[in-house]
Amino acid sequence: MTGKLRQYQNDFRKFLRSTDFSKAIVLTIAIVLPIAVFSVNGKLEIGISLAMGCLLSSPSDVSGSFKHKVFGILFAALLGSLSFLIAGYTSKTIWTVIPMLLVMMFGVSYLSVYGFRASLVTFAGLLAVVLSFANISTGIEIWQKALLIGAGGLWYLSVSLIWYFIRPQRATEQLLAETMELTAEYLRLRSRLLNQDADIVKLQKEILIKQGELNDHHESLREILISSRRSSGNSGYIRRRLLIFIDLVDILELAMANPIEYEKMKVALQDNREELDVFIHFTLKMAEQLENIAFALHRNTRLPENLIPDYLNSTKEIFQELRDNVDVREKREALILLRNLFDYQARQAQKLTNIDRILRNLEENKKLIYKTKEVRRFLTHQDYSLKILATNFNFDSAIFRHSLRLSIVILIGYLIGSYFSVQNSYWILLTIVVIMRPNYGLTKERTRKRIIGTLIGGALAIAIVYITQNALVYSILGLLSLTLAFSLIQRNYTTAAIFITLSIIFIYALLRPDVLDVIQFRILDTLVGAGLAALGNFILWPKWELQNMNNVIGASVKANLAYLSEIDWYYHKKDKLPVSYKLTRKKAFLEMGNLSGAFQRMTQEPKSRQKSLGLVYEIVELNQTFLSALASMGTYIRTHPTTSASSDFETYSITISNNLKNTINILEGRKLMKDMNTEISKAGKSLRKKFDNLAKERDKEIEAGKKHIAKETRQRLQEAHLITGQLEWLLDISEKLQEKVEKLNQSK
Repeated sequence: MTGKLRQYQNDFRKFLRSTDFSKAIVLTIAIVLPIAVFSVNGKLEIGISLAMGCLLSSPSDVSGSFKHKVFGILFAALLGSLSFLIAGYTSKTIWTVIPMLLVMMFGVSYLSVYGFRASLVTFAGLLAVVLSFANISTGIEIWQKALLIGAGGLWYLSVSLIWYFIRPQRATEQLLAETMELTAEYLRLRSRLLNQDADIVKLQKEILIKQGELNDHHESLREILISSRRSSGNSGYIRRRLLIFIDLVDILELAMANPIEYEKMKVALQDNREELDVFIHFTLKMAEQLENIAFALHRNTRLPENLIPDYLNSTKEIFQELRDNVDVREKREALILLRNLFDYQARQAQKLTNIDRILRNLEENKKLIYKTKEVRRFLTHQDYSLKILATNFNFDSAIFRHSLRLSIVILIGYLIGSYFSVQNSYWILLTIVVIMRPNYGLTKERTRKRIIGTLIGGALAIAIVYITQNALVYSILGLLSLTLAFSLIQRNYTTAAIFITLSIIFIYALLRPDVLDVIQFRILDTLVGAGLAALGNFILWPKWELQNMNNVIGASVKANLAYLSEIDWYYHKKDKLPVSYKLTRKKAFLEMGNLSGAFQRMTQEPKSRQKSLGLVYEIVELNQTFLSALASMGTYIRTHPTTSASSDFETYSITISNNLKNTINILEGRKLMKDMNTEISKAGKSLRKKFDNLAKERDKEIEAGKKHIAKETRQRLQEAHLITGQLEWLLDISEKLQEKVEKLNQSK
């Protein structure tokens, strides 16, 4: 119980120091200040209009480069102002409202084709159209109010920038700390694969989800750190954080690569569970150390003592003791597997030590290997050309369908509110805009959370209203609820919905005496809006994940193929590691994350639309395993001295590549390539024979009394064992992948 309480305390402290909470404070100040100032001067309508501008612009203030932050808020303010202006002048009669809603909701929503940040900007436009029906303030012209909304956006930008310049590094520190925490959780999940009673299927699903979260954090960190480095030069702070980021990416690759053949390891080491448990415990200690570093960054406190080198030495002693007390000829397989695991852990330990030294400013002389042009290639650039609009203007586009669906559902919501003369009927439209998303699963999830949050919030509000009717209490609770709602909306949508409901009710309670009626209509309107959003997403041209699954699988397979090609090239050349290697690795990780995300969304869809779900999961798992095996082989080749790549390796590489190309051909409906390689069986025997010959040579050395193996001999044995094993595994996976994809196509 004490441990849980301490965890809650730590989580609460992290929340208070988080950028989500600080942004909520900034937004609350930006909203409350103009309302307070202008209400004192009898100009409340001006203050409310400025506050609306702040509210519309704030969603665009997300993690990213400084330039994107500024432009995002500016465009949101402009779009919000224009949308309110158009909606305000066309909402006089039903004959102008109907075409306006159809055109405006579709047009503004359709701009989301330009990516995630654009979708946040478009949210400002959609919200502005809805709020034009609210009649929140009177006494000023529509065009004046539209200008004030734009000014409110500029005011919010000013307040946000002031806070940014006061604490320019806080967002980077938090994102870095969160990435460390996710990496620590990922290490723990991977280590559990070696437990005897591990539920492999469940763990693999958790690993895929965590890997997707890590990919998202890595993308955000790339944008912040690389953009900052370009704008501010090679500053010490940014350089050190970029070095830490590079180590975190390497830790992910190493974790993906090891351990791979967990079932094989558990069988080979079933008589040495005690030793294997020591290795597992060491991985858990590394995860704990990384988590402690993250916590120190969150709290801006002293770094934890680095005990990882001590744990590494203890693990090394256990391995050496095992090696010295067993017959190597009988336990060669187990010893090689443990040696590979120890080498992996030693490299992970070195990465953690690097991070510790960088944070303690002990790595001042360490230089980045990237040039500016090379660094920029790691950023994911968004194409903002008009061609994107034209390309997506068809029913194959999920955004096109969503925009059309949203405009129709909004119109239905408006007509329902008008027909039944619902009080504050714009709440129906607001609920629809907030809940509806391009995919069914997310809309369903947000609908559920919104309804639960609204009901709980309404119940709490009723209880508080019965306890007190004090305006000061309402003001304090409304302000507090508003801040908590803004800070929790990305973390816990259900809780955020509770506080959104409370803040709206208490604000209305200050303006109107019939607060219980407000609560009643708030709940009713939310239920109607949520129901319409869920129903609309189900019946109006839904874009089920299975319809686009071929494209997502194909993109991931292509990325793996490119990664394999880079590994093949590097094994042959063994030159300086090219930037293209890390770019293809990044692409493979991201596309695997996209494939995993598509599968997760598919699991949230109606059962009737989850056709071939099991088969899709098998393909996702095979693709993930293939990527892990690639990372394992690539990491080994990069970090160990190796012999020249043999013709047998080339035979395997070509065959595996052909299998992947055929998989892509099946997905894209093209003819299969003929299997021109008949040498694969011969190559396999040759590779295995090479390992057997090395093992026999070592056995002779042991018989001759040479107990300790020479470093070169050990490295050659390791290479022959790992490369042969990974090639055979990659071949097997590529064949299964082709077979499963063919079945998936036949089942459609």
